[in-house]
Amino acid sequence: MQDLERQIAFIKEIDKVKYIQRRTRLFQSDRHENDAEHSWHLAMMTLVLAPHANEPVDVLKVLKMVLIHDIVEIDAGDTFIYDTQKAHENTDEERLAATRIFGILPDDQAQELIAIWEEFEAGETAEARFARSMDRLEPLLQNVSNDGGTWKEFDVDYRKVYEKKEKIRNGSAVLWNYAHGLIEDSVARGILKKED
Repeated sequence: MQDLERQIAFIKEIDKVKYIQRRTRLFQSDRHENDAEHSWHLAMMTLVLAPHANEPVDVLKVLKMVLIHDIVEIDAGDTFIYDTQKAHENTDEERLAATRIFGILPDDQAQELIAIWEEFEAGETAEARFARSMDRLEPLLQNVSNDGGTWKEFDVDYRKVYEKKEKIRNGSAVLWNYAHGLIEDSVARGILKKED
């Protein structure tokens, strides 16, 4: 019964993910996305787009990664990928959060989720590379659908977008080619500025 109580406590704690607002907005919308919506969307993208991974992936493991990767933001907060004041890779804060939040669970489950979160953060396995590709692709699709969205709002230029989004290639060359086309089309449409 003690394990069940810890599991229920964890389930209650992660409800806080629903309140973490991201900078990006829902497709063709003014409403900001929250972390829970983002993670759900990445999970669905994984199910649909996994055939485009550079190499075969364990889809269940990728699903676990995309569903838990932002839980640490309950404590560490969301850092905007284009933030110029704070590094997006605030791993020390996030590691403390992972230890606390996943530590609510029974030890075996806690260790499994911490290991999966660490694997995602390291980005070295086929699963982590593909999960990180999903994490980079979704906001790109949102910004395109919102005529520049956060790119315009925060004066983000082509170089910064290209630099952050090129990492999609590590998990899927096919999806990177598609994303690259969207980036170039965004410049042509005037919704992403490019210095001459």
